Amino acid sequence: MPLLEYQVVLGAMAAFIGLAGYAPYLINVVRRQTKPHAFSWLIWGLLQSIVFFASTSKGGGAGAWAIGAPAALNLLIFAIALFVGEKEITRMDKASLALAFLGMALWVATTDPVWSVIILTGVDVLGLVPTLRKAYARPGEESISVFAFSAVSFFISLFAVQSVSLTTVLYPSAVAIGATVLVVMVLARRRMLS
Repeated sequence: MPLLEYQVVLGAMAAFIGLAGYAPYLINVVRRQTKPHAFSWLIWGLLQSIVFFASTSKGGGAGAWAIGAPAALNLLIFAIALFVGEKEITRMDKASLALAFLGMALWVATTDPVWSVIILTGVDVLGLVPTLRKAYARPGEESISVFAFSAVSFFISLFAVQSVSLTTVLYPSAVAIGATVLVVMVLARRRMLS
């Protein structure tokens, strides 16, 4: 199979796997078994939209599909979280949101794609902070499906990148690692508390 076709298949597979994780998550949110933190989902929705466009402009190709596909779903979860999500907002959550918006403002100020992706990757990590805090305190209120599927999706997407550079692989690598950390932490905390 020619390399380009191979990458397209992997990109489509990564996007499909990433999107598949949203179904059980959304079902758990509707059943009120999962209480998403609105700040995290807002940051991720905006951020993935930005990173998708930055990555595709620099040759990310099919490897960027796993980034672009869930952006709208993240914004949907944000909207739902405003009504049924986490209600305990801490200073750390507010600081994470403020720093994330500062990072997005810095992104606007830079014209260098490498620095853009570095800044936006840092913003994504800040988006994880409110969810990690909430999930650590109440691991039973967090569904790990979307994060487990996301980790697999972004890992696969690394092999679909058509032009390997810091700009095209930093963000998916960081998301795969962050999602894995969240899944492991939630499972460990559930076991400790049971």
